[in-house]
Amino acid sequence: MSANLYNSFVKATRDVFKLMLDLSDIEDNPADDFVCDDSLDISIGVTGDLEGEVIYRFPPSTSLSMVNIMVGMDLDSVDEFVTSAISEIANIISGNVLTMLSDNKLKCDILPPKQGSSDQGKEYDIHQTSCLTTSVGGVCLDIRLNQVN
Repeated sequence: MSANLYNSFVKATRDVFKLMLDLSDIEDNPADDFVCDDSLDISIGVTGDLEGEVIYRFPPSTSLSMVNIMVGMDLDSVDEFVTSAISEIANIISGNVLTMLSDNKLKCDILPPKQGSSDQGKEYDIHQTSCLTTSVGGVCLDIRLNQVN
């Protein structure tokens, strides 16, 4: 289950990055290779057969590069507009993952994106962290979910 879930997130991220940003050079890397203290953290809550959250960590340079591609203009700071655009990318990826998981008879919904994380210190059945690198920078995925019986 954990590997299938993780692979779904990687596939959905690749698909969304290709479709929305025309990025196809996405590599999966260990989370240890990713250090960013001032990242833009977007949390997507998950409810249903799985409960918890997925946190997408975007360094400022990655956030700006992605939004620059999306809107076709140079932005120089992470503001509300950039945060909103990055939140929507995380939301679309998460929705695609849950659609894939529904093929495995898992019924889940996502909650609206928010900045930061709400579940600090909580224990999870599934807790995987990994980073994806692209030509515009890295994105860290922190998957924190419990299976509901």
